[in-house]
Amino acid sequence: MRDAADAILYVGKAKNLRKRLGSYRVANPDRMARRHLRLLRAVVRIEIQECASESCALARESELLRTLRPKFNRSGTWAPPPRFLAWQAAEERISLAVLQTPATDWRLEKARGTGATMLRAILARLLWLAVHPQFGLAGLPVGWLDGKLAAETVIHCGPLSVAVKENLQKIFIGRSNGFCEWIRARQMNDLQPFERAWIEAELEFLEAAFPPLHSELKPTASETFPKVMRPEFEDNDSVEPRDRVVEDQT
Repeated sequence: MRDAADAILYVGKAKNLRKRLGSYRVANPDRMARRHLRLLRAVVRIEIQECASESCALARESELLRTLRPKFNRSGTWAPPPRFLAWQAAEERISLAVLQTPATDWRLEKARGTGATMLRAILARLLWLAVHPQFGLAGLPVGWLDGKLAAETVIHCGPLSVAVKENLQKIFIGRSNGFCEWIRARQMNDLQPFERAWIEAELEFLEAAFPPLHSELKPTASETFPKVMRPEFEDNDSVEPRDRVVEDQT
């Protein structure tokens, strides 16, 4: 969103642009914060960039927020402290964690921000379902669907421990497509259609976060619109998962 001087005031993301912009037809001062009203009064035009996928849009939004630091954005404008997605194997179990400093007894992925926590949750869910496809989403440990995992998340793999280790390693060496193919082969035949769709969305996010070697994520060409209805303001606050939940004991 830009003002009359073409300065960028706000950066946001919307899945349904028509619905998002349509909700701004009336800016009710009794229901909207003053800061939001100031933003809506200042907006002259909106520049739109279309992205190929939800994960690509999230990455692009994060990049613009940190680069531009718009006046009316509060969250996401500063890079968070580095966090490392880490894993280790012991006997027939896999442990996943998010570390703030490297540790010699953990295998680490490159430093990330708060996204490492979400990626750890996605990996944990996919690996658990690969080991226990017969249980489906309803059988996930308590809290896992909401991203509420223990600080060190343990998955008991049983006889599949070797295959789990081999395929998990692919994520960390630029072969995420191989990991995703293994997940699909393990799970898809035993799941309901809505569960398959849910897992595909998780895999899409994972492939965007861990692109295969020699590939890049590129948003589609941007398109600029001169003037539109007053847009809805939406904070960029993110919710960090809590650390304490029941560990997988399956």
